[in-house]
Amino acid sequence: MVKLEEVLDEEFNKEQVGPEAEDEWDTDTESEASDLEDDDLLDESFSDRIAALKDVIPPQQRKFLSNTFETTSSWLSTGVRFSGKALWVLSTSALLLGVPWALAFSEEQQLAEMEREMKMQQSANE
Repeated sequence: MVKLEEVLDEEFNKEQVGPEAEDEWDTDTESEASDLEDDDLLDESFSDRIAALKDVIPPQQRKFLSNTFETTSSWLSTGVRFSGKALWVLSTSALLLGVPWALAFSEEQQLAEMEREMKMQQSANE
């Protein structure tokens, strides 16, 4: 049988190194963040700030968001590609079939108009 024995680490028993007197703690001064100059803050771009926010989102949620974005963009690109090809087919078909039909229709209209004028002239002569 195995017997477990707890061994204390020596680091837990040591006292922390720090100032001896209470007034040596300097908590009223400015923080390290205020030591940064305004120029340093202006050098940070918007994309740097967005990249820094990456660590705020947990990895599982980042993966879920990434997969959702990739799936959505894939569906959208497929839809745009398909609709572009369909629009091309429809427009070329309309040009190939519609233009000759429109020409034939206008020609037929002209012939009907000429026949009507001829009948009117014949009736006027009688």
